[in-house]
Amino acid sequence: MHRTSGYTLIEIMITLAIVGILAAIAVPMYTDYVQRGKITEATSGLSELRLRLERYYADNRTYAGFTNIAISGARYFDFACPTLTATAFTCTATGRAGAGMGGFQYGINQDNQRTSTFTGLPGWNDSTTCWVTKKGETC
Repeated sequence: MHRTSGYTLIEIMITLAIVGILAAIAVPMYTDYVQRGKITEATSGLSELRLRLERYYADNRTYAGFTNIAISGARYFDFACPTLTATAFTCTATGRAGAGMGGFQYGINQDNQRTSTFTGLPGWNDSTTCWVTKKGETC
């Protein structure tokens, strides 16, 4: 009797099932890891803006009139300072949907109060006291 070499259909199906299970676990974890890496752009950019604003305030005794909001090399977040008064400021970093960061928003003010707001992102917890950088994290 002559036996042909190769794989049986059941062996191939078992291999595909194992690969599918591993992919179902690995892909979401990888996506979370990539998002956490992109979040550093928001937190470092807002920290840089805060330092620039404090320098401006030290020179001018007001936050009003500050215009240097651009963060060079920003790819994942848009930065804005919608509130600039004589004694207060609020700056935000809003995630770009096209870069996979839609729904993420981070903020900072003159008292170094940090905020995190997540719209339509299950598992991410909003905060009014810190920057949440991981899914499920709280302050």
